[in-house]
Amino acid sequence: MGLTVLFAFIIGLMVGSFLNVCIYRLPQGQAVTIPRSHCVHCKAVLRVYDLIPLFSYSLLKGRCRYCNRVISLRYVLVEVVAGSLFSLCLIIVGTSLLLIKILAAVCFFIVITFIDYDHQLILDKVVIWFAATGLVINLIIGHVTILDMAIAGAAGGSILLLIAIVSKGGMGDGDIKFMAALGLWLGLKMTLLTVFLAFVIGGIVSSLLLVFKIRSLKDLIPFGPFIAMAASISMLYGNKIISWYLQAGVQ
Repeated sequence: MGLTVLFAFIIGLMVGSFLNVCIYRLPQGQAVTIPRSHCVHCKAVLRVYDLIPLFSYSLLKGRCRYCNRVISLRYVLVEVVAGSLFSLCLIIVGTSLLLIKILAAVCFFIVITFIDYDHQLILDKVVIWFAATGLVINLIIGHVTILDMAIAGAAGGSILLLIAIVSKGGMGDGDIKFMAALGLWLGLKMTLLTVFLAFVIGGIVSSLLLVFKIRSLKDLIPFGPFIAMAASISMLYGNKIISWYLQAGVQ
């Protein structure tokens, strides 16, 4: 099991390297496959040995081989997050078709989280691909029925739309679309749990940011990362959380 987890971590690092490209290029309207990867400072095209996740950064001591400018530690962070999540999902879920579904979702969650954090924006093109991928995966593995997907998508989007109307802009269009797309992945039960967890996590994190004066009341705090975190918890632990809640209610 140890070697399998290590392999999952390495695969996650490699996928994380590609996700870095998506996070950087998509908000700028650039293609993720062309041009070839290059230094953001000197524009020098990076060689294959410059693109080995995590290790290239360590060997180059965090600097570009060609212009010696500092490479942002964020690139390593995304790779390590992806690698760690791939390993964690394998440990929790095991090798199954469900693991493939969860890992695909995790990739989208990472891209959406970092873009929303950087730009306070959830891109329509990412949400469309996210929704389409969830629909296809569930049709293949039969994890969520078409009816459940339709109801969940409508419910998730409607709840956030209602909150946006009541709060007069307290929720962005991207958040609404993201939650609606999640319904196609999760089904109604897990979508409702995700909505609940997103507001709980968002409330706690936002409060801590205000208490420690990292953010002020005037600052915008993106909600997409909280939705992504809540959805991840729902996919990995949702059934256990719901069972615990029902048992606690009976007692």
